[in-house]
Amino acid sequence: MVIDPYRTPMGQRKIAGRATAAWPTVSLIVLCYLCWVLGLWLLPLWLGICVTGVTIALHASLQHEVIHGHPFRSQWLNDALIWPPLTLVVPYARFKATHLAHHNDTVITDPYDDPESNYLDAGCWARLPGAVQLILRFNNTLAGRLLIGPLIGTLAFVLCEWRMRSPDVTKGWLLHLPAALAVLLVVGLSPMPIWTYLIAAYLGLSILKLRTFLEHQAHERASGRSVIIERGGVFGFLFLNNNLHVVHHMHPKVPWFALPALYRARRAHYHRRNGGYVYRSYGEVMRRHLWRAKDPVAHPLWRR
Repeated sequence: MVIDPYRTPMGQRKIAGRATAAWPTVSLIVLCYLCWVLGLWLLPLWLGICVTGVTIALHASLQHEVIHGHPFRSQWLNDALIWPPLTLVVPYARFKATHLAHHNDTVITDPYDDPESNYLDAGCWARLPGAVQLILRFNNTLAGRLLIGPLIGTLAFVLCEWRMRSPDVTKGWLLHLPAALAVLLVVGLSPMPIWTYLIAAYLGLSILKLRTFLEHQAHERASGRSVIIERGGVFGFLFLNNNLHVVHHMHPKVPWFALPALYRARRAHYHRRNGGYVYRSYGEVMRRHLWRAKDPVAHPLWRR
């Protein structure tokens, strides 16, 4: 059976090599902003924090979708739709640049060349103080990743950006700061106190850490480095089907709503492709790794 990944559930076809618009993505962007406003203005505070946190996680997933060229043919329009940094801490331009660099599959998990790697060079790891090693070991459990992962990830990201200090990095942050201030201004006008919005933003980043916790593993073959989590459930929706991560890496231009059909049509192929790096569900991920690390912090295969 041959699947056309660009024939959407709405019957849309590719035109001149590319679909005119991914309307499910457009609809979801609108819904995301409506839920953000709902959480800020209309819900009781405790419920508003929860809804806003979940919405922030969904918005980050939509930013990832836009980076890969959806929903419109015009990339500047796509970027404008999703530019507001609801997380406050991640400049969209820098997320875009580092994520596209990450999609060079030959460097996935490389401690230096993969901007999204969670591994360290073994030599660097050995030189870290014992207390820092202890914290990073805890961060390599799912519980640690959810609790302190957003803080560690943000600090590591900002430190790397500071060390680079290239014109592109500077430009990305200069564009980010007024956008983040605009988000804070909107929050300041809402009934939600800014300090509670910061809690919601941390919650959103924590939810995203569930997705990134085991997206990639150290493996000799680049094709064996990306995971499959077969039943995504509600998290699969929040992550826009990136639980089928090897499918996304093989077809990065395919929209999120077409990934499940691709996977179902060639399930055995994708299992062979990634060497059986498969989990049945996020429930299985939690049972196996809540308190037990999946990986060492030091990359077990990387060679200087």
